[in-house]
Amino acid sequence: MPSQRSAPVFLNLFRIRFPVAAITSIAHRVSGVLLFLFFPFLVWLLDLSLQGPDGYARALALLQPLWVRLGLALIGWSLLHHLLSGIRFLLIDIDVGVSLGAARRTAWAVNIIGVLLGLACLWWLL
Repeated sequence: MPSQRSAPVFLNLFRIRFPVAAITSIAHRVSGVLLFLFFPFLVWLLDLSLQGPDGYARALALLQPLWVRLGLALIGWSLLHHLLSGIRFLLIDIDVGVSLGAARRTAWAVNIIGVLLGLACLWWLL
């Protein structure tokens, strides 16, 4: 009787070909985590800007560095992708676009439109 190997198997996730719906689902989760992590900063920034003209000027000064504007573009992509993907998942929940072809088309649409809107946010912020 041959002995079975009990060593763990190494899975290289970069060699696995994910379907487009899986990529959309993973990006939906990533965008949700990013929104959750950036939410306290955005609330603090809003509070600072509503404290009067001086607070607004300080908030505006905080948003001027390039790396902050790139971060805001990332937040914009996160919000837009999460919204589009969430609408797609809600439609799937009510049996709209459940077939394989429709699910692939809507996943591609969410990914492409999300990237295009993210690039539009980046262009607007820069």
